[in-house]
Amino acid sequence: MAHPLPAPDRSSTDDAYTFVVLNRPIRGANSLLTGAGFTARKINDRTVYLLAPTTSEEANEHAGIAMYGLLAHTHDLVDLSWTTRANPQEPRPDPGIRFTLTSTTFSATATTEVARLVLEQHGFARSADGTSYQPATPLGMAHLLGAVVRAEAHAHAYGITVRVDLGIPTPDAIPAPSPRPSATVPGRPGAEPAPRRSQ
Repeated sequence: MAHPLPAPDRSSTDDAYTFVVLNRPIRGANSLLTGAGFTARKINDRTVYLLAPTTSEEANEHAGIAMYGLLAHTHDLVDLSWTTRANPQEPRPDPGIRFTLTSTTFSATATTEVARLVLEQHGFARSADGTSYQPATPLGMAHLLGAVVRAEAHAHAYGITVRVDLGIPTPDAIPAPSPRPSATVPGRPGAEPAPRRSQ
C-alpha cells in the first residue's frame, strides 16, 4: 500500500496473491515469513512477501503461521486480505460490504440494511447521493484503517462477506513506500495515528 503504516500489513492483490509488507524492521521476520511459505521479492524498492493464489484454507493457514510469529514482536498489525476468507479459485459472490481503499481514495458500499448499519456503527456516513459511504468525521489514514478493520470483523460476526479492494491488480503493481511520515484521505484534515486492532 502506498501509505505508510507502522507495522506489518497483510493484504491481497486483485489476482489473488496474498502479500505482507513490513513497514519497519522486525528481527527474524524474513525467516518467519519464508518459513510460513511466503516468498521474499523486491518490488518497487521494497521487500514484499508473496503467497501465490491457493485455497482460502491454505492461505489462511500460511498467513496465520506468519502472523502468529510476528505477534511475538509486535501487536500492531493490519489485515486487509480477502484471499484468506474467499477461495480465489471459485467464483466470488458479491460482497455485502466492499471497501475501496487506495493511497488517494476511499469509499465503502453495502448491499443490505444490516451491512449499512454495520458501516454506520463504525463511523461511516452515507454519501449525499446515497450510493456509498465515507467517514462521518475527518480521519487520518491510521484511524481509517482501524475503522475498516473493526467494521470488517463486525460484519464477519454477522456472516456478511467483505471485500477490501486496494487497487493493486498484480504484485508488480504494489507501490513503493511513501516517504511521508503520515497520510490522510484527500480533502480531509489529518489526524494523528492511533493504535489498530491486532488480527
